[in-house]
Amino acid sequence: MATASKGQFVWYEHLTPDARATTAFYTDVVGWKTQPFPEGDYVMWVGSQGPLGGLMKLPEEARKAGEPPHWMAHVQVDDVDATTALVKKLGGKVHKEPTDIPTVGRFAVLADPQGASFSVFRPSEPMTLHDPSKEGEFCWNELITSDSAAAFKFYSQVFGWKILEEMDMGQAGTYRVFGVGDQRLGGMMTAPAGSRMPPMWLFYTETKDLDAALGRATKDGAKVMNGPMEVPGGGRIVQLMDPQGAPFALHQSAKA
Repeated sequence: MATASKGQFVWYEHLTPDARATTAFYTDVVGWKTQPFPEGDYVMWVGSQGPLGGLMKLPEEARKAGEPPHWMAHVQVDDVDATTALVKKLGGKVHKEPTDIPTVGRFAVLADPQGASFSVFRPSEPMTLHDPSKEGEFCWNELITSDSAAAFKFYSQVFGWKILEEMDMGQAGTYRVFGVGDQRLGGMMTAPAGSRMPPMWLFYTETKDLDAALGRATKDGAKVMNGPMEVPGGGRIVQLMDPQGAPFALHQSAKA
């Protein structure tokens, strides 16, 4: 398995007001197990290839400030402090200044100039990349924003991402598939006119049976935002809002 490097998504966190309900939901829908982190009040999501993310309570001050439950991804960088300074220079914001996590690494929580939040992370030890085609793994990272051209320019300067493909989506504009080297990591698109959703990252997990997973999700209180529908390449997706109000998505690869 390859070792993660700059610009790759390496960890996914869910911030929620109800950790117990959130754990039950994703365990049923996606199949993850949970494992307490040795230190502090932190729980890890564990898939078939090991830990892939974490779960933490949405801080009270953030909740009072109107921050909703959400998923946030950590992207690996070589230098958290230098990246944070660059984000400021390019018009982004800093939600949490660079901070050390003992024995784990250093991170900062940032936002791009359009307002979508993300985290940068430098691990203390090399991290092994998971195979995103396996069930229960995060397989696609999608930015829905107010200006995808400007957003891509920002992220290309911060992480070195390249455009690997551009697709004409008609009235929805251009869908930009980005990645590191020849590895596709996700896509960026401008939100439809009149969209009330703020700029945000949406993360897809792989499932072998989209309809069955969707059935479990809606039974457990999730709401469908978009889909299910086919996407280029023969796969199928559905975009959802979990019972706590955090957007997430499911993907089923094309059947051979």
